[in-house]
Amino acid sequence: MLSTFVTLPYWEYTAVLFALLYLVLAIKEHNGCWAFGFFSTFMYAVMYWQGALFVESLLHGYYMLMSFVGWWMWRQGFNNNKLPICSWPLKLHMLLVFVAASLAIMVALLAKVAGYYIQVAYIDFLTVFFSILATYLLVNKVLENWLYWIVINTATMYLLLVKGYYATLLLSVVYTLMACWGYKCWYESYEYRQGKSLGKL
Repeated sequence: MLSTFVTLPYWEYTAVLFALLYLVLAIKEHNGCWAFGFFSTFMYAVMYWQGALFVESLLHGYYMLMSFVGWWMWRQGFNNNKLPICSWPLKLHMLLVFVAASLAIMVALLAKVAGYYIQVAYIDFLTVFFSILATYLLVNKVLENWLYWIVINTATMYLLLVKGYYATLLLSVVYTLMACWGYKCWYESYEYRQGKSLGKL
């Protein structure tokens, strides 16, 4: 029954709409973003599974879980205070990028050795591991998460083009532009709350 609905165009279009609402609210630091994020990622998880993008489908399962974590963190966090935007040092980001890239390449090689065929294995796994990292940064309101998403969405465009998910491909283009907007908005909010710019840290 569900597989029938997934093949209909409005399934993908609805997922796109929910994803856009999620992103707009996330940029505005509105806790309601996580509700739209949950439903959007659920729909994408099913759609990607039907399209044999199994790794992407499992990734969206992770997004669903992180929607609950994000809602809780943004609502009260560990000390019942609103979670503020923060910035992590460049050295830490360099370490995280190295670890994520290494894990992605290692898993892609293991999948190849095991005979698990993926049409675009390396790009697929790289987007997966960096998306996991970027989502964790977003949940914790780390400013630089938007920079990760700019790169991730650009790489994802190729995956979507290969599979023919054109509505979602267009969404990735919009996502990239909105990630730029998100970084600008969060940067300005960070400066206002901290009373200092990143260049002066």
